[in-house]
Amino acid sequence: MRYPFRAGAAVVALTAALAACGSSSEEHNAASGAGPSAARTPLAAPSAGPGTSASGGPAAPHTSEPPKLPSDELTPATGSFTRKQKEYLVDRVPKGMDPAAVLQTGQETCDRLRFLVKADRDVAVGAIVTGELADAEPAVEHLCTQHRELLREAARGYADGTYQDDRLRPGRYRDVSPTGSCTWQINGADGRSLASGSSGKRTTITVPRQARAFTSTGCYAWLPEGDLG
Repeated sequence: MRYPFRAGAAVVALTAALAACGSSSEEHNAASGAGPSAARTPLAAPSAGPGTSASGGPAAPHTSEPPKLPSDELTPATGSFTRKQKEYLVDRVPKGMDPAAVLQTGQETCDRLRFLVKADRDVAVGAIVTGELADAEPAVEHLCTQHRELLREAARGYADGTYQDDRLRPGRYRDVSPTGSCTWQINGADGRSLASGSSGKRTTITVPRQARAFTSTGCYAWLPEGDLG
């Protein structure tokens, strides 16, 4: 279960980022020569029944994703993409969709991340951990590479949920934007509680080597402070 950002600097920053996306993306598009965004191509409707189409004939094989535009066709209506922009777009543009629209999505992700970092770095990393910033990894790897350190930190964090056995990483963690109902618990191999707590304020916990399960609710995200020595 995901929780919204805590009221305060994080919310203000995210609001500013959302408001800024339009103008920032227009500047990116102007620089690359990309045209206006196009709507995403919807997936085909499901068949009327097992093995049949809506008209009663044999159904076409169902695919979860539409075919992607070949890399040699990744060109904007006018101008051209930079090398990094084109690398971001490879295998990401459904056929029939304007590549500039997909590029704009990545640029907006970078814009939001930039605003969040200015307001609260921990909240920015937490947004990556929880998936609040959709497709942050490809956007950072190709379009805003200055934030790669945030990706590395986020890869070691925890979003709310339950983690067991090999999904656990012993170490110290600090929570990000906890709600008033933030609770957490660490259990050992026999199910015995090793540690637990609740707080609406930021706190630090230690996941020991003998831990076999870690559960977090309402704490939004936990970021690493270092491994156990």
